[in-house]
Amino acid sequence: MGRNIRKRRSSMATKAVAASAALALGGGGLIWANFYASAHESNSGQNSTKAANAAAQVATISCPDVGQKLTNVPNGAKQGVATELANLDKQITEAYARLASTRQAQTNDASFVQNAITGPLKEKRAATIDRIRINIQRSGGQFNSSLSQLAACTTQAANTNAGQAGTGQQNGGQQNGGQQNTGGQQNGGQQNGGQQNGGNGGQAQNGQGGNGPVAADFVDITKVQANAQLGVGANGAKANGNSGSRGTFTSSCGTNGNDNHNTDNVIVAPGVTNGAHHLHDYVGNQNNDAFASDQELAGAGTSCQNQGDKSSYFWPVLRVQDGSQDFDQNNDGGGKEGNVGKILQPAQAQIKFVGNKRGKVVAMPTALRIITGDAKAFVNGNANANVNWSCTGFENKVQLETQYPICPQGSQVVRTTNFQSCWDGQNIDSANHRTHVAFAQADGSCANGFKAIPQLQVRLVYNVPAPKLQNGTVVQPYAVDSFPENLHKPITDHNDFINFFSTNLMNKMVNCINTGKKCK
Repeated sequence: MGRNIRKRRSSMATKAVAASAALALGGGGLIWANFYASAHESNSGQNSTKAANAAAQVATISCPDVGQKLTNVPNGAKQGVATELANLDKQITEAYARLASTRQAQTNDASFVQNAITGPLKEKRAATIDRIRINIQRSGGQFNSSLSQLAACTTQAANTNAGQAGTGQQNGGQQNGGQQNTGGQQNGGQQNGGQQNGGNGGQAQNGQGGNGPVAADFVDITKVQANAQLGVGANGAKANGNSGSRGTFTSSCGTNGNDNHNTDNVIVAPGVTNGAHHLHDYVGNQNNDAFASDQELAGAGTSCQNQGDKSSYFWPVLRVQDGSQDFDQNNDGGGKEGNVGKILQPAQAQIKFVGNKRGKVVAMPTALRIITGDAKAFVNGNANANVNWSCTGFENKVQLETQYPICPQGSQVVRTTNFQSCWDGQNIDSANHRTHVAFAQADGSCANGFKAIPQLQVRLVYNVPAPKLQNGTVVQPYAVDSFPENLHKPITDHNDFINFFSTNLMNKMVNCINTGKKCK
């Protein structure tokens, strides 16, 4: 225990030459920039031009998400499977770092990526997936042999989104309907034009860390056509309305002013240090790290004003890439994995539970885990994405999914997340951490016999210096922390919750919601 990082951010954050930040990711950003300069300046022949063009299209690595395909993991295999899934994430991170640091080799040899990166990665993944099989079968479970076909990865240009048209499948009650991922996602690192990453106080073609964001990831919110719908497809819609259970319960848990951070995720990767590969803000429960047991979480302190709420609320930090470096510049999950810049503390963190427009809600079980959104949505596609970016004064007009808003003067950036609000009535978690909960349908009803529970709504407000778009570059961009291969795309935003309300306080919440009261 005690791994949570509570280092106070220095008020003298060091201004750095952005190239050094790029070098934190194996030099990817700087080498990439040099590659484009040489590719455009060289006249060495048709073959090298073909190789350069091929390399120019390779921005990241896209691998099938094995964890999302798991349906049943025996209790005795859970820790072993979680460890191996974390190994798969680590392998992708390492492969991406190699991809980012070998741009010159890629321009010299069109087969370099296959021979030196994706080929060896496939072999590592195949061995890891087989260890998952062994863990499951050793504990008496059934292994889906089709998972063995998920070892191969592909390369992906930055201006595409894997599975971007969706699959039309239902995901644990989430009707994902094949929503198109629109909104100016032409983010190609191939537009890098030879300019070094960083420089000029955070100006970068491909982000201060060499892995995004880019200019096309931003839009002036005043120029966006009004749309008031929250969420991607059916994901993230509000469960409450003018009928049914109309009360609310608000929990005030602060804005992580004590800098409670780590790069773990105890839901997805228990027992694995740096299982998230990006930094989280934590409010509420103060003992959440990869090694925290339910008993330890239940006995922990809380930042919530009502001490009966020991729930853990956590989300990836937001950073402004202004050329500065924060405390984790040399850490795994921080600068070493492309998460660079100054961490921004929310100006507001509003945590509210609401009811269901169809009827009453029931109490959440202790230790219920809910993940909403997908940290890998850029390569996974939108099936589990749940993203809402906006600005104060525009929230009832514009909600963005695939772009960060540039807010006008006096307006603040807003991240809003509406969690799943239907529960299977039995399980506090599931093999893929999703199918035990689902989003309510449009009329508020819960499909498949699920029960309506209070819907958690998290609204985070930030004072963010407005980025500027200049000649295809973005000056002082901001971005959510991400797995490095997901390039800090806005669609990867996500949020996590573990319920540790006391029984008395949970009962009070349910009563308030069902009787139409506003409580806290």
